[in-house]
Amino acid sequence: MNNSITQDNQNDNQISKTIKRFFARFHVTSVLKTAGAYHKKGTPVTQIFQYLFLLIFSNRSMYMNLLSGRNTPAFAKDTVYRFMKSTQINWIRFTTILASRIIKDAIVPLNNADRENVLCIDDSMFERNRSKKVELLAKTYDHAKHAYKFGFRMLTLGWTDGSTFLPVNSILLSTDNKKNRVNEAVSLDKRTIGYK
Repeated sequence: MNNSITQDNQNDNQISKTIKRFFARFHVTSVLKTAGAYHKKGTPVTQIFQYLFLLIFSNRSMYMNLLSGRNTPAFAKDTVYRFMKSTQINWIRFTTILASRIIKDAIVPLNNADRENVLCIDDSMFERNRSKKVELLAKTYDHAKHAYKFGFRMLTLGWTDGSTFLPVNSILLSTDNKKNRVNEAVSLDKRTIGYK
């Protein structure tokens, strides 16, 4: 059992080092600031964001980390929830700027100059069949399955050069038809990014 724990710690350390190199190479901290994710008080935004990256790539949840006492962050779980619920952060701008930096600095230098770079738009179904309290959840027609499903339409913008595909940003769309909406939106300040 000690071998698996040691191996997990080594994997977490390797993932953490890789994430830090990625953040440094593509200047993720400055992209977060540009998108409106500022350090107001307490824990720096970059530290919270790196922790969320670590959770995704180590295939764990914050709940299980807190329960087991391993890889617990130096901040409370409420700090993460406040960060994720912030209506001031423009996530579309964040992903667009980060994708452009990755394309310009990492992918294009490896390609031939005469290779075509194009933007692709995809409109797919994002099912939430088991959800009941999700904001703006609606009955949406799925054109692939020819049936109505609970969920959203996910509009995705992606960049490709013919061999590499990189999602630039995406947005979940509900319906204008109030009869098809299961839940309405919570009222927000109209000046925030979350409202727009």
